Amino acid sequence: MNVRNPITGQIDRPLSPVPPDRLAAAAAGLRAAAPAWAGAERSDVLSRFGAALADDDDLLAALVADTGRVGESVLERQIVAGLVERWVRRAPALLAPPAERPASLPGVFVGGDAVPYELVGVISPYNFPLLLGLIDAVPALAAGCAVLVKPSEVTPRFIEPLMRLVPDGLPLQVVEGDGRTGAALVDLVDAVVFTGSVETGQAVARAAARVFVPAFLELGGKDPAIVLAGADLDRAAAAILWGGTANAGQSCQSIERVYVAREAHDEFLALLAGKAAQVGLTCEGGPIGPIIRPDGAEKIAAQLADAVARGAIVHTGGTIERHGGGHWCRPTVLSGADHSMLVMTEETFGPVLPVMAVDGPDEAVALADDSRYGLSAAVFAAPEEQAMAVAARLRAGAISVNDASLTALVHEGEKHSFRRSGLGGSRMGDASIARFLRRRAFLVNRSDAADPWWHPTKE
Repeated sequence: MNVRNPITGQIDRPLSPVPPDRLAAAAAGLRAAAPAWAGAERSDVLSRFGAALADDDDLLAALVADTGRVGESVLERQIVAGLVERWVRRAPALLAPPAERPASLPGVFVGGDAVPYELVGVISPYNFPLLLGLIDAVPALAAGCAVLVKPSEVTPRFIEPLMRLVPDGLPLQVVEGDGRTGAALVDLVDAVVFTGSVETGQAVARAAARVFVPAFLELGGKDPAIVLAGADLDRAAAAILWGGTANAGQSCQSIERVYVAREAHDEFLALLAGKAAQVGLTCEGGPIGPIIRPDGAEKIAAQLADAVARGAIVHTGGTIERHGGGHWCRPTVLSGADHSMLVMTEETFGPVLPVMAVDGPDEAVALADDSRYGLSAAVFAAPEEQAMAVAARLRAGAISVNDASLTALVHEGEKHSFRRSGLGGSRMGDASIARFLRRRAFLVNRSDAADPWWHPTKE
């Protein structure tokens, strides 16, 4: 088991999965630390962690080595530091016990509290190693849980510098390993969070069901963008280009298919293709990084070949390029797309934007919802009321209106995944901390009656 450099294509690091006995020992140690952490004042420790993340150059260098991209790694580190600080601010109020209130029975009062799971397991993917390793770990820690994280075996370099930043007293352990390590982790924790493919997510769900622990799954996406007549086409083209090509399209919330009102199609297509043609690869000084996994490049190439064979027209990009041993794909704009093509129905995970002309909002919504995915979407229209009316019809968890992929940057909005894009409570918004708590009710009888009338023995 080895780790590939996405820039050079070279195998330049061995993978060192944590042995099963050490994984079990790590879980036991975290579990032992959990009660004290749950009862502690956690804000100061978490604040120190967030501050350390914000400007550590070793961590940034490791992220760049893992993924081959620079701009997104800087942004990733910034977002994670902000994520920690947001939970430091929000958690105390969200964790405060509710006020006691009268119950429906006379003399009875209802109170309650929340009990954190002792040990939460996180299995995270390769496309944003730091963010997706911590986006669930941080609210779990803020809730009072200990957390054990197993990132992708594709991007393990960031683990060591990250662990150097974990302050004393913070029950967080990040371990190196492969799929077998992740499978073993499920058996050791009280709740598991997984981010990745639908197929692996189903396997995680089955494993969690076997040991009877909850599983929160954030899975794949095939996000649509709808552009209606009257929309600001220049703005739509710029936003969709960013939403579909940031991180070389290797994001679950990437725009992967575009439906444009027929009367606006040609103008929009020209704008999109013109903007895409100006965006270069990082190896040439541009913003588009490499395709991190070789099998990802193979999948993109197969989808493009299928689309062209079925009549799609390539306006920009369209091939997998090799530079210095790495795999690269320029922003690719296709026209003449339809749902007979894999590029319109299967997750691509690359900077590919197929465009399809539609006859108005009804057809756009029907095609956007013709998918096994329902993660997020985007709608461009004017006036805003028309965009909101279309957004309200889409079966997806987060809909950006007159912008694209805002869920990557705005984490305050509570949302759920539709269809096979996920399972469980919201990852975003204040509600996401509730996934890591079990609610407990205290039902207190303060009635003066020794034998209340509602007891079953009362005649």
